[in-house]
Amino acid sequence: MNLRDKYIMEKFNIDENVLNYCNKVEEEIKDKFEKIDQITEYNQLKVLAAMQKNRLSDTHFASTTGYGYNDLGRDTLEQVYADVFNTEDALVRPQIISGTHALTVALAGNLRPGDEILSPVGVPYDTLQGVIGIREEKGSLKEYGISYRQVDLLPDGSFDFEGIKNALNDKTKLVTIQRSKGYEYRESFSVEKIGTLIKFIKDLRPDVICMVDNCYGEFVDYKEPSDVGADLIVGSLIKNPGGGLAPIGGYIAGKKEYVENAAVRLTSPGLGKEVGATLGVIPSFFQGLFNAPQVVGGSVKGAVFLSKLFEGLGFGVLPTPDEKRADIVQCVQMGSAENVIAFCCGIQKGAPVDSFVAPEPWDMPGYDCPVIMAAGAFVQGSSIELSADAPIKPPYNVFFQGGLSWHHAKIGIMIGLQTMVDRKLIKL
Repeated sequence: MNLRDKYIMEKFNIDENVLNYCNKVEEEIKDKFEKIDQITEYNQLKVLAAMQKNRLSDTHFASTTGYGYNDLGRDTLEQVYADVFNTEDALVRPQIISGTHALTVALAGNLRPGDEILSPVGVPYDTLQGVIGIREEKGSLKEYGISYRQVDLLPDGSFDFEGIKNALNDKTKLVTIQRSKGYEYRESFSVEKIGTLIKFIKDLRPDVICMVDNCYGEFVDYKEPSDVGADLIVGSLIKNPGGGLAPIGGYIAGKKEYVENAAVRLTSPGLGKEVGATLGVIPSFFQGLFNAPQVVGGSVKGAVFLSKLFEGLGFGVLPTPDEKRADIVQCVQMGSAENVIAFCCGIQKGAPVDSFVAPEPWDMPGYDCPVIMAAGAFVQGSSIELSADAPIKPPYNVFFQGGLSWHHAKIGIMIGLQTMVDRKLIKL
């Protein structure tokens, strides 16, 4: 037995059967890791080129306070994001607290009373439902006279193009496309599929704004939705593009007019992008973006490893190990609350922060059932760090994502599996 395996068994209480099974699975997927590395390298070069093009210097790392006028670092960061995502403009701010907040700002900035939102991919993620007004919440867009319509996916998970055509009407101002699966048991949409959907919509209504919720998808592929026609892409910096270093923040990138509309809503009319102090976070935003392709690559490797591991044990997995990845999220059909809780407890044990606590399901704001979340993260709620979460309801799907390195994702998954074995929920 090599020194690494001996250390894993002694320090993390992994038994020999679990270790041997995991080593076998890792060997079987090495060819897939090579393809992930190629995408990682491409995206690393893309970020590097954008920073060089904008002549990034240590002068851009200075902090601003108060109004934040003439913040050179902030303005340069936003141009770097625009170049990385191949867009006209970008809004990248620590004042945006989450992906849901970024989406709210983009929607509220670009919609007016009487407008209608269309989701052609079924119901959006739980927290956005309250923003739109699908679920009654104070301050929702519905309260401001903005209506909502959706077209569900077909039974095979594909787009209902005829239904979308019929749903588009004179009130439709914005189409929102969620790239990742959220808590739905469906495939996350590849950039190619998103491009096909956007082209279909634009051929019918070229004036409609096509916005993509890009959370969990950045740097997973060679292209981004903005490369295939999206007018706006929106995401969180405590997911992929923050690289695990951004302590807060979100981005909105796309056509200049729509980004400026969002900026006006984030700050105030007449001010827009001209204000917003960065309070010392700019260096971590730049360095996080620079690290992001490597971090995302490691997360994707962890997702493929988990998929192969549990597929071999007879669990339903989405995506399968052989499918092309559209985001960093891996879903496993656990089949019972006990399995979900055991796996999440194992992921928590594998964390660098709060490894000694046990997560429990609780009624989180914005969700319709108890949710369990395992995340011992350096940044609270950072799901680019090793994390797993699940709604405690049938069919008991658990959603795994993150890991600031492949090796951390790997040991976390191994401890998750070992916890299930220890509780006699799985027998190898």
